[in-house]
Amino acid sequence: MAMGVSAMPIENDASAERKGYQGSFALMSLLFFFWGFMTVFNDILIPRFKEAFSLSYFEAMLVQFAFFGAYFVGALLYFFISIVSGDPIARIGYKNGVVLGLSLAAIGSLMFLPAASAASYPLFLIALFVVGLGFAMLQIAANPYVTVLGPEKTASSRLNLAQGFNSIGTTLGPLVGGFLIFQYFQQTGAHGADSVKMPYLGFCCVFALLAVLFFFVKLPQIGEGKIERGAGALRYPHVVLGIVGIFMYVGAEVSVGSSIISFLGLDSIAGLSEVEASQYVSLFWGGMLIGRFMGAAQLSDLSSQKKSTMLIALPAIGIIALAVFVGIDYALRFTPFFILAWALFTIGSGKTSRTLLLFAGTAAALLAISIVTSGKLALWSVIGVGLFSSIGWSNTFSLAIQGVGHLKSQASSLLVMAIVGGALLPPLQGWLADAITLQWSFIVPLCAYAYVAFYGWRGYRIGRADMES
Repeated sequence: MAMGVSAMPIENDASAERKGYQGSFALMSLLFFFWGFMTVFNDILIPRFKEAFSLSYFEAMLVQFAFFGAYFVGALLYFFISIVSGDPIARIGYKNGVVLGLSLAAIGSLMFLPAASAASYPLFLIALFVVGLGFAMLQIAANPYVTVLGPEKTASSRLNLAQGFNSIGTTLGPLVGGFLIFQYFQQTGAHGADSVKMPYLGFCCVFALLAVLFFFVKLPQIGEGKIERGAGALRYPHVVLGIVGIFMYVGAEVSVGSSIISFLGLDSIAGLSEVEASQYVSLFWGGMLIGRFMGAAQLSDLSSQKKSTMLIALPAIGIIALAVFVGIDYALRFTPFFILAWALFTIGSGKTSRTLLLFAGTAAALLAISIVTSGKLALWSVIGVGLFSSIGWSNTFSLAIQGVGHLKSQASSLLVMAIVGGALLPPLQGWLADAITLQWSFIVPLCAYAYVAFYGWRGYRIGRADMES
């Protein structure tokens, strides 16, 4: 029988408890923003390194292999430690887990300086691996912590909201990264890799400061203290299938995001330069940003009237922002996607699983369109995938850890281990792009999104009734 979540608030007064949760959530949202901002820089590094080191598509995609492969290695180590000696988070607490992750990310970012000085692609991959180890620890600690900062029924809403701040980072990242790496720090006559030095030195400073901040701040202690050896989380079939779901979701999202710049550079699609195409990468992540905030509203415990208002107001804000900062033409072309997202959220009726099925299925359909068409239709179909990827991580993650009680952190480590999908599927797509065409290589993320849709339809329920009875 599954055990309920253990909660030990630091204050007895309900209002003080809520205030503590709100402050903690705000701090975690800041963390989500910065790691999203840095993660999406990988999409800028791929074309930068491809040109600087004369790489094939497969070799360039090793950027994602090193970064997301570290998630797998870090989460696997965490899982083995939890089997042998008990859940590490239960011993050190969520806060110290975050501090450890931030420290590793700072060290990995600093390693970009000697890698750039030596103009060594392998050293860059090692640096990205260290950063990925840090982010793996952040994912293991931060995601379950956000889900337990309130009732379990609204866990998807909180995680979508936190992921919304992550998407603010991923939206701004390509704009800032494209400008810094392809223009501002690009030196005439210097090796192309030199342009990454200063941006990653900045990341090192930011993560070091955040580590100090989290070390001294006081966070509520929730769900910590129960130490149990073994692999109990694997007894839940919906957790196992959720692991596959996270593998597929992350692999699909990273594959599409990593390929956009090269895809839009094809003459049959748009023939854009790297700088021009990086703006469309921001639209991809910007759609994900609006979608996650819409998901946070629709899956929350707000009144029906407030939900309806938010589902209209958020895409309206997105359209206005596109018109002001990018152009009215971009806003008009993206409007049908927002209307479709509104309709799917309405049909989803605030149900985490149904919304996951609808959105992942739509992402797969858009990729199918991008494969068999060309020009503007293929371009906007790929960009629209970002909006319908938006709730994939949060909904899959929250469905996978429902009903596992004190095993949330161990289940989280397994789910974070599945982020290795972001390491394996992009090189697979890169291999197909080299062997066939880049356009047809999108069959890889298409199949992955199809599985995520299955998990939202049926996979999350398999074995749940037997385990909870």
